[in-house]
Amino acid sequence: MIAPSADSPRTGASDTTAIVGGGLLGLTLALRLARRGERVTLFEASPDLGGLASAWRIGEVTWDRHYHVTLFSDRRLRALLAELDLERELVWSQVGTGFFSDGRFHPMNSALDFLRFPPLGLIDKFRLGTTILRASRIADPLPLEDIPIETWLTKLSGRKTFAKIWRPLLRAKLGERYREASAAFIWAIVVRLYAARRAGLGSERFGYVPGGYARVLDTLRRKLDALGVEFVLGAPVESVAHDASGTFSVRTPNGTRAGYARAIVTAPARHAARICADLSEDERSGLLDKRYQGIVCASLLLDEPLGPYYVTNLTDEWVPFSAVIEMSALVDRAQFGGGALVYLPKYVAGDDPLFEVDDETLRAQFCTALERMYPHFKREQVRAFRVSRVRDVFPIATLGYSRGLPPIATSVPGLFVVNAAHIVNGTLNANETISLAERALAAISPGERASTAISPATALERA
Repeated sequence: MIAPSADSPRTGASDTTAIVGGGLLGLTLALRLARRGERVTLFEASPDLGGLASAWRIGEVTWDRHYHVTLFSDRRLRALLAELDLERELVWSQVGTGFFSDGRFHPMNSALDFLRFPPLGLIDKFRLGTTILRASRIADPLPLEDIPIETWLTKLSGRKTFAKIWRPLLRAKLGERYREASAAFIWAIVVRLYAARRAGLGSERFGYVPGGYARVLDTLRRKLDALGVEFVLGAPVESVAHDASGTFSVRTPNGTRAGYARAIVTAPARHAARICADLSEDERSGLLDKRYQGIVCASLLLDEPLGPYYVTNLTDEWVPFSAVIEMSALVDRAQFGGGALVYLPKYVAGDDPLFEVDDETLRAQFCTALERMYPHFKREQVRAFRVSRVRDVFPIATLGYSRGLPPIATSVPGLFVVNAAHIVNGTLNANETISLAERALAAISPGERASTAISPATALERA
């Protein structure tokens, strides 16, 4: 379906919901509301849907713009895939995890690997293991929001383990802003991995849909088309205003659409504060206070894989990227034309100078590091290289995070703001995003069922 222009005539719009943002959050909300019989118009700044989950072309391959994986424990995501008749096609496998530390690679896939891990002594390993076990058993993370992450990890794991393992990993994800984060940040990561191990009967099971998120999003788009959802693409929203008639208007560079009974803004917190002028000062400041990390993520299509691990964690701080994600360790290489797809993400603040570095400079820097890490790798093996830059990816879980978070239902009747900032004590991923959409529906439509999707239990029964 061709997206209508922003100034196309509309009739009977008083019962229509406007959703700003065509990422997985906005798409899931559109699906749920349309299934209830509501009329939905979705606005997206990009000409493509999906946001952080969108796909693109690298060389002769179309795949995800950023790295994504489905865990066996991702019940909400699997339920959505079942609803799209894609869950049965998930390809599952067990993949390896490694560490690059002191210039060497170390597997980290079993208790024996852990005991052999040379950067730490036996007592340090014991304290690291007990830290992870203790975190996995905490049911209520709210008290952790008041404990600095460094204080908590140092107390449990010791100074040496923090300096050798935790601090490099935190810097890779948060930069020096890790000092602002609470212990709830690391708790959320540990809990997700432990859930994956439990669901996978002792080891993580990772899955993907053949065709990647390009296929998932295409299927979801066709489902939304059939439900009558209207798309306005390539139309960055400049304002969402509540007018004298009690309805909302949405302004884009192509014109203004008016008469919406309800508006749901899924843009990042700072952008939402900027376009929603009717919010109270407290709501605006609560959104503007959220400190996001961005990402500069290089995709490399190679002749051959780099190594055996899906994820290689990096503790050597000279490496110019945050991790090595070997997608072809999980995905059949036939999906990549026989090649190997590798992601090299670098997480940085949204105003970091790295965003201004051109692709060729990044390519030279990243390939130099790979040649140093992997002696068999030569930059001539790179078939294609492409860089994604996103300034607002996920907010940092700062001290007292949830206390300063504005509610989804704003002070403006009918206006709702929901985004990654509302993933409290969780990590940003597709499963959490879909879960957030389902929870947001309780605020958007009180008293109605949270979802008409196939239940997670049903989805798991089909696996």
